[in-house]
Amino acid sequence: MTAWNTLRNDMQAAPSRWLVTGVAGFIGSNLLENLLLLGQTVVGLDNFLTGYQKNLDMVRDLVGPEAWSRFSFIEGDIRDLETCRTACQNVDHVLHEAALGSVPRSIDDPLLSNSCNIDGFLNMLLAARDAGVKSFVYAASSSTYGDSPELPKVEDKIGHPLSPYAVTKYVDELYADVFARCYGFTSVGLRYFNVFGQRQDPYGAYAAVIPQWFASLIKGETVYVNGDGETSRDFCYIDNVVQANLLASFAPEEGRNKIYNVAFGQRTTLNELFALIREEVARHKPEAAGATPVHRDFRAGDVRHSLADITRARTLLGYDPQYDVRQGLRLAGDWYAANL
Repeated sequence: MTAWNTLRNDMQAAPSRWLVTGVAGFIGSNLLENLLLLGQTVVGLDNFLTGYQKNLDMVRDLVGPEAWSRFSFIEGDIRDLETCRTACQNVDHVLHEAALGSVPRSIDDPLLSNSCNIDGFLNMLLAARDAGVKSFVYAASSSTYGDSPELPKVEDKIGHPLSPYAVTKYVDELYADVFARCYGFTSVGLRYFNVFGQRQDPYGAYAAVIPQWFASLIKGETVYVNGDGETSRDFCYIDNVVQANLLASFAPEEGRNKIYNVAFGQRTTLNELFALIREEVARHKPEAAGATPVHRDFRAGDVRHSLADITRARTLLGYDPQYDVRQGLRLAGDWYAANL
């Protein structure tokens, strides 16, 4: 039996109380759904800056009334320390997903990214430390690798940040490490690599590439590719991310106070990605099969290639991603076809 299967059985046998920040967002709502289906009690915190009530409504409909009764919601902001303290009361495990994502957004408004991603993160660390939680797992980012040309990306080798967003996520890692050294409060940081899946928002100026392209192809609109299309990423389906978060929450002592890459460990170019998404959309809308993209300038702050080494997560957490990019796109495509 895999570590993931064993953990789910153990969690159902001995339920815990969880706090998920950013619970109305893409990743947060998927964590909420899985925790409730595993019999856990969940407190959610969100200010709806980038999260949506509709995501919570979808989870409610998916899990049913009994499971939903184990969820309580706090509408509040991690930039307010007292709100963080209230949310952490009587909590066993914290999954800190609340942040202001997007490299372009941080370039447009570095002050807002700093206040959410650094001030808010420090508030959550303080509140969780003082509440005596058993585990604190937070969303780090592969943007921390910056201009390092090495592939695959290994946790201990990073370059210079290329955006304000990357700076904020690196500072979070530094704060987490200092809290372990100064206060004995350990945590686990998960460097996400281009996560995608159901409930990821396809709209807005800062929408991620996969939901944006699904929406454009489904609606018969033009798909834009930044650069020549040979930029590559390690795209990671959301269910792999859920697995990593829960495994990290129960990491053994030697696995705490560490950073882990969370990805599938496979590189896909934007040109390859477009072909795969077009293929998935064509299953529901045959006329999409003839769509061709329009290329435009490279985007400021973007790295050229990204690929994760997930050896550390496999070894210390038992992480075993189940969905490659094609399998994930099949599931995501079904969801977008049904919900757009």
